[in-house]
Amino acid sequence: MIDLRLLREDPDRVRASQRARGEDIDLVDAVLSADERRRSSGVRFDELRSEQKALGKLIPKAAGDEKQELLKKAGELAAAVKTANAAQDEAEEETKRLALRLGNLVHPDVPVGGEEDFVVLETHGTIRDFAAEGFTPKDHLELGEALGAIDVERGAKVSGSRFYYLTGVGALLELALVNAAIAQATEAGFIPMLTPALVRPRAMEGTGFLGQAAENVYHLEKDDYYLVGTSEVPLAAYHMDEIIEADKLPLRYAGFSPCFRREAGTYGKDTRGIFRVHQFDKVEMFTYIAPEDAEAEHQRLLDWEKQWLTALELPFQVIDVASGDLGSSASRKFDCEAWIPTQGKYRELTSASNCDSFQARRLSVRMRETGDGKKVLRPLATLNGTLCAVPRTIVAILENHQRADGSVVVPEMLRPYLGGREVLEPK
Repeated sequence: MIDLRLLREDPDRVRASQRARGEDIDLVDAVLSADERRRSSGVRFDELRSEQKALGKLIPKAAGDEKQELLKKAGELAAAVKTANAAQDEAEEETKRLALRLGNLVHPDVPVGGEEDFVVLETHGTIRDFAAEGFTPKDHLELGEALGAIDVERGAKVSGSRFYYLTGVGALLELALVNAAIAQATEAGFIPMLTPALVRPRAMEGTGFLGQAAENVYHLEKDDYYLVGTSEVPLAAYHMDEIIEADKLPLRYAGFSPCFRREAGTYGKDTRGIFRVHQFDKVEMFTYIAPEDAEAEHQRLLDWEKQWLTALELPFQVIDVASGDLGSSASRKFDCEAWIPTQGKYRELTSASNCDSFQARRLSVRMRETGDGKKVLRPLATLNGTLCAVPRTIVAILENHQRADGSVVVPEMLRPYLGGREVLEPK
């Protein structure tokens, strides 16, 4: 949720942000109107309550007809107070409902446009010339099936399309990736977390996943629980309704969890293999920090992701995601896209998002600091960064490190987590 005071003081900035996102600009005026009703109804309620209290002091001192008149007026005033209170509650609820639909303010440096309007910031690694090596690269599914690592046929038989089994060295490769990612995050000062996969509506709404992203969320209607699409959700809600002392910040968590996504709107897209699936595992970095330190932390998250992909010996590029492709919570997002040889293009593997105080306001997470000898409470900032989305990382490793005979070279960094194995051999 954005700061309502900022909205009142600079509505044009919020309109510009909505426009850049391709979202409803008229929503800004609707929120302003509801907020004005909320504030005016609050003033009216306070005035009536003050009058009611004053009248209450007169009644015990009155007698006879005067007292009866005051009692009559008190009854009328009580009804008016009740009506004003209901109007205040209704206006406050309407303001909140509308404000929750507003996306975060887009950072001024974000490129404006849609999915294809990103800006490439950096390129790392060398793309292999398979033709010069004398063979045509196989895609990850062909490699994975030959290695006895991936089984999508039985995944589809048991659960439907976009489900899969990781078997044998495929399962071992996932475990190696997860352990290596957690080891890197722990070394960087993150606290490892195993998080719930089911959350209540407030946690999902508070992180911004029940707006434009709602179509991709699985909802268990009978129990009113949501399956998370990322551990960002339970990590953001971990300190919900809490006050964190400023000297405890930053708080950094590395969450590992299963992730569930409906992938609505992607019919016919990435249907082969395990690149785009309904269920996968992921290691996610998450930070609570003072708002003035958020941009520097955003760069640090990106640097940790670059360290990870470099250690996996993958060619990749870093992009500044365009405004229309940000997602409602992020003010700015950097994606790291690995080269996928058989697709002939870079595809997203990790992302790092700065959400400023957007999620903290929605989830009521505040920081307490001392200023001018007084304790001050204010919203803090939250950031998140994918370190390892397992299936896509496996796709990139298999395709980039394959050899002509169908074997796959294990990146040196992963070998200790695979019992020293240097090569994955076809069965």
